[in-house]
Amino acid sequence: MKIINSKLHAALDYLTVIFLLAAPELFNLPEMTAMFTYVLACVHFLLTIITNFEFGLIKWLPFRVHGYIENIVAFALFGASFYLGSIDGVFSRNFYLIFSAIILIVFILTDFRHSKAD
Repeated sequence: MKIINSKLHAALDYLTVIFLLAAPELFNLPEMTAMFTYVLACVHFLLTIITNFEFGLIKWLPFRVHGYIENIVAFALFGASFYLGSIDGVFSRNFYLIFSAIILIVFILTDFRHSKAD
């Protein structure tokens, strides 16, 4: 059941960027994990502003493609969690395991077929 529409997904994307920017300080993330998190926040912000949905600013990237990218990112973060865990410890690994699971759940629950911005 797809319960997240494009407008809610856009709002969640901006909240995700804010969370990622705050997470290194909130959770006292180790240096490598913190840097990775800041870079991810910037990439996610860029993806969000170029997406063709309600809160996208440039509206260039189709919402469906945005979804495919987020799905790939969810699995990439799963792998990155073990890499970061080997460098910065268990907390970093668990942080990104949980974060990747949340991204995947949002992907599964989002209706990427329709965007009111289209």
